[in-house]
Amino acid sequence: MSLESVRAFFAEKAPDIAVIESDKSSATVALAAEAHGVEPARIAKTLSLRVSDRVVLIVAAGTARMDNKKVKALFGAKPKMLGVDEVAEITGHEVGGVCPFGLKTSLPVYCDVSLKAFDEVVPAAGSINSAVRISPARMAELVAGEWVDVCQTLPVSAPAD
Repeated sequence: MSLESVRAFFAEKAPDIAVIESDKSSATVALAAEAHGVEPARIAKTLSLRVSDRVVLIVAAGTARMDNKKVKALFGAKPKMLGVDEVAEITGHEVGGVCPFGLKTSLPVYCDVSLKAFDEVVPAAGSINSAVRISPARMAELVAGEWVDVCQTLPVSAPAD
């Protein structure tokens, strides 16, 4: 269902963007970078968080690390990562394929400024072996994402989450 909901999202909102399927898993930043031939920082990872009584998605560069203090300052409460089952139930995407496209539930999407370092990023597309190539600005536009600064960017040589 998840890959199909992402395909339907792009068919309706951006038919020029193709969903890429790979026979390699892209369930982690490192695997996604290898599968799509890009540096880990270009993988746009989607974090599913509960902040107080609401769920939000934060999309950030693959090597960026969420800064809990910045998130708490922005939202007024401490963030908590959703559990695996909760992620699938709320987003419609399994962990490893979570993205801001084709969501089961309408959620606010926040795009971290770490993505702006790139002309093109590679977020997942609803499954552990699918992705899209898209500019950060276009991604934010398509998902009505708000730009925020909630991550610490790690040096390029640092291991990804």
